Amino acid sequence: MKTKKLSELAKTIRSKNAGTDRITFDIIFREKENYELVKKSGVLNRELIKKIYGLTDKDIADFVEFDPGYAIKFTINRKKPSGSAGDSDVFGCQQYPPLLDIEIPV
Repeated sequence: MKTKKLSELAKTIRSKNAGTDRITFDIIFREKENYELVKKSGVLNRELIKKIYGLTDKDIADFVEFDPGYAIKFTINRKKPSGSAGDSDVFGCQQYPPLLDIEIPV
């Protein structure tokens, strides 16, 4: 089966703070076709996010496929509040790299 990495299909893959206790992730596509391909593949889902980030069901606050913006967005609860002792990413902006190499069937 032929695949492409998510980073080859999406225009933007990013993470950022969503308050002190959450990080939100945005996967935004330029072309509707790429968005639909990823969405219909079913590869990018709550179960995969739990596996990649070592989370439980309750750790994922939201998971949304936003058709008007060709975007898939999800928000996770932080293990430690932003800026607290031991927090390694105050702005939550370095959490997206595990998403880059997700293989999507094409």
